[in-house]
Amino acid sequence: MKIHCNYIDGEWISATSGVANINPSNTDETVGWFAHGDARLAQDAVSAAGHARAAWAATGPLQRARLLEAVAAGIAARAAEFANTLSREEGKTLPEAQGETQRAEDIFRYYAGEVLRQAGELHDSIRPGVTVEVTREPIGVALLITPWNLPLAIPAWKTAAALAFGNCVILKPSEVAPACAWLLADVIHAAGFPPGVFNLVMGTGAELGPALLDNTIVSGVSFTGSVPTGRRIADASIATYKKLQLEMGGKNALVVLDDAELNIAVECALDGAFFATGQRCTASSRLVVTRGIYDRFVEEMLRRMSQVRIGHALNPETQIGPVVSQDQLERDLGYIALAKQEGGDLTGGELLERPHPGHYLSPCLVTGLRNDARVCREEIFGPVACVIKVSDYEEALAIANDTQFGLSSGICTTSLKHASHFRRHSQAGLAMVNMSTSGVDFHVPFGGRKASSHGSREQGRHAVEFFTAMKTSYIRA
Repeated sequence: MKIHCNYIDGEWISATSGVANINPSNTDETVGWFAHGDARLAQDAVSAAGHARAAWAATGPLQRARLLEAVAAGIAARAAEFANTLSREEGKTLPEAQGETQRAEDIFRYYAGEVLRQAGELHDSIRPGVTVEVTREPIGVALLITPWNLPLAIPAWKTAAALAFGNCVILKPSEVAPACAWLLADVIHAAGFPPGVFNLVMGTGAELGPALLDNTIVSGVSFTGSVPTGRRIADASIATYKKLQLEMGGKNALVVLDDAELNIAVECALDGAFFATGQRCTASSRLVVTRGIYDRFVEEMLRRMSQVRIGHALNPETQIGPVVSQDQLERDLGYIALAKQEGGDLTGGELLERPHPGHYLSPCLVTGLRNDARVCREEIFGPVACVIKVSDYEEALAIANDTQFGLSSGICTTSLKHASHFRRHSQAGLAMVNMSTSGVDFHVPFGGRKASSHGSREQGRHAVEFFTAMKTSYIRA
């Protein structure tokens, strides 16, 4: 039995036991066995990154750019392997996995260029004969904690930015889906980064978290995951004055107005609510629909849902794959049961049988509930969406903003007036017009408000805000 090892200080650390990574499309199949680190291994990773940080920060931009380009080329060369592995470990359809693999390659290429675009500022001082220079320096050692739902793209966009701006990295992926992070580590190793600059530590947060978060060598923590875990990470990070970046939950609203083009609205809702099995923090889990179009919208949604093909992620006919794990499936089923208890009318949300045993669940559309129902307030992270009827645009906007979260939002309308007003007044970090609430570009900032995000934005050139510290220098000749 091959065990995929942790990667510390440029070496693969041998392990005598591992944890199985199960294929949710076929639970009889093991994707691989992956070592789980302990506190001592976490300390070794921090020490390795700490020893490497000064030399890496002093490395010239061209050398860093070439190394990042080498990672992009390595992902491209193994694209089929990445996509197949991603589908098997997370349950994402093969086209979705291929798209995520391409995204990871593009991200590394983007940050290879961003290394060479770094610049400072030069100012005249208010004091005669003095010049003021404003520069950026790497924060040092960045701990990157990533989720299972984008097991390649999120490790890529955090790692590429951290390395581009001169930081050493400790990557801790989700124990639910570690295979893509391991493959990424293998590509980074092959690219020739100096020992200690990049380290992979796999395992549970309970085992690794305290050793990583309590260590003062770690300068910053970038986390994507649930709100409760984010709060615990924030408490631990603040105690040692770490820089903090949190991307957490969402309960995103897609507003559909009477004047919307029905086909576009339904396409946006289907994609945002159910594709990728609803396992996206930007998913449209609340569909806020005005009464004039409500009946037609629900009817067309149900018709389209009945045509969606759910199956094995590697089956070319599949449009929606399985839920990622048994634990997540039970969570989804628990919320479906809660929707019934709260008085909702449900279509779908049923376990499905397929030729292989797997976590197959039909999309669930819930009607008849108000925005104060728990299933309309709490993030489910599965293929479950609630349709909320409202009287007009003003009520729709109020309902859309009535949530503890503020990540993504959308509106379907042919009214420029309402589209413009919504973009300005939506209390979310992302606002979409006649588009799904899911799906973002890698060269522009990503993040939300309220309980969805904390700290500076991810992606694009704005990632420099988190991964660097600003210095102001005064020089008298």
